[in-house]
Amino acid sequence: MEVSPFALVLTPLPLLALIAAVEGWLLRRIGRDHDWKAYWASLGDAAGRIAVNLMLKSGVVGVVLYAVWEWRVATFPMDRWWHWALLFLGQEFCYYWMHRADHRVRWLWLNHSVHHSSNQYTLSAAYRLGWTGKITGAAVIFAPLVWIGFPVPLVVAAVAGNLLYQFWLHTELIGRLPRPIEYIFNTPSHHRVHHASNPGYIDCNYGGILIVFDRLFGSFRREREEEPPRYGLTSPLHSYNPVRIAFHAWTTMFRDMRQARGWGQRVKVLFGPPEYKPFQSTPPAAPTGTDAH
Repeated sequence: MEVSPFALVLTPLPLLALIAAVEGWLLRRIGRDHDWKAYWASLGDAAGRIAVNLMLKSGVVGVVLYAVWEWRVATFPMDRWWHWALLFLGQEFCYYWMHRADHRVRWLWLNHSVHHSSNQYTLSAAYRLGWTGKITGAAVIFAPLVWIGFPVPLVVAAVAGNLLYQFWLHTELIGRLPRPIEYIFNTPSHHRVHHASNPGYIDCNYGGILIVFDRLFGSFRREREEEPPRYGLTSPLHSYNPVRIAFHAWTTMFRDMRQARGWGQRVKVLFGPPEYKPFQSTPPAAPTGTDAH
């Protein structure tokens, strides 16, 4: 059974692509630049992801989640409002930590870096999600929700709703919203900071629908007018080839594995922070690697 939330997000892909094209047209109409090559690259990434999903089916995540379901400690009948509220909050909490791990564990960054590879911040970047997520398996972090009794399809649907919400965040056409909204919810302003490669903006604002967990765990940063976001990876990827976009972080990782001395460094290359390079006793203070963000 297909359990990928990313696959559910790609189901309305034609509509999302149309809306992203309208955004591009609007940007040109108001005299702003729009990279149509990046638009088509994102669409190529989405098409490739659909093909990979068809081949891999449920992948690592599906195997783990359904295995955990067999060992669940309870079963929520989902017949009370607070069941749905708990699922929403639990999903947001798990998503925050998954997203944070995506940025701080290289094995997970291998796929997530694709989402940050666009050098322009537009709606089409929202569905640039990479091809190897079912291999890297970041979504296994939602297993505790299944273990306490939420059915796998409902957990997947909740995550898919989270990702669909984030589609509208990927634009510069929407400015800062009223303060109560900005305080509680993830907004285009907050997510622009998340996608920025400026040293002062890196690794923050991991929330999905809510921004409250960033505030609670110290990873929130506010968009500053004096420091406009600079998008893309810290070492920009200037390719429009979907295959190159999907595997650029993997090729760099394999190069670093060849340079590593001993199993200790190899483990750090795989599971340390993305900026770690072999021959360094400690990671640098700020991300400087080819694929670090």
